[in-house]
Amino acid sequence: MEHNLFVLVDLLGTFAFAVSGALAAEQRRLDLFGVLAISYLTACGGGVIRDLCLGALPPVGISDWRYLATSALAAGLAIWARPIIDHLKHPIVFFDSLGLGFFAVIGAHKALQFGHNVEVAILLGMVTAVGGGVVRDVVLNRVPIILEKEIYAIAALVGAAIQVLGQLMDWKFALTPWFGALTCFGLRALAVRYSWSLPVVRGRDVAQ
Repeated sequence: MEHNLFVLVDLLGTFAFAVSGALAAEQRRLDLFGVLAISYLTACGGGVIRDLCLGALPPVGISDWRYLATSALAAGLAIWARPIIDHLKHPIVFFDSLGLGFFAVIGAHKALQFGHNVEVAILLGMVTAVGGGVVRDVVLNRVPIILEKEIYAIAALVGAAIQVLGQLMDWKFALTPWFGALTCFGLRALAVRYSWSLPVVRGRDVAQ
């Protein structure tokens, strides 16, 4: 039952990130193959990086057909339902934030399953959450969100930390991942709504 729960959370994160990738690709006016490719890279990029770090080979995003199918389904729905999705104020940010929360808890959970310590679990939770978005933005020639001043990676770290804390303290396993994902999503949504950001490092002006 526990395994099925985390597979579900992982596939939900895959779906959310795939939609954000498809929407971003559509904005760049890519063809159908381009939309499907960006959707898949966004959905599975972070998980592939995580599995390579853990030595879980081949990565589940490549070896399990459900991830490719979920990505393709999400891309198709994003194209078909674009008029409905456009009613959202910031659709890419919304689905990206959903995926961020789901993947943060999944990455942390899997690292703990492989016997790693708290620090590794939290960091790999963050890497899983932000990796796909970085791949998407680099391929589409955009500045990755993680490099901007928005609250993004911090939200993923919080979600991953909640998952790790819950597992170490034997919280009810059926509730912990949802709580971690919801907290991450909520923090990210509030940061976008109220323009929360980290301080910007400003160097001295150099005279020319």
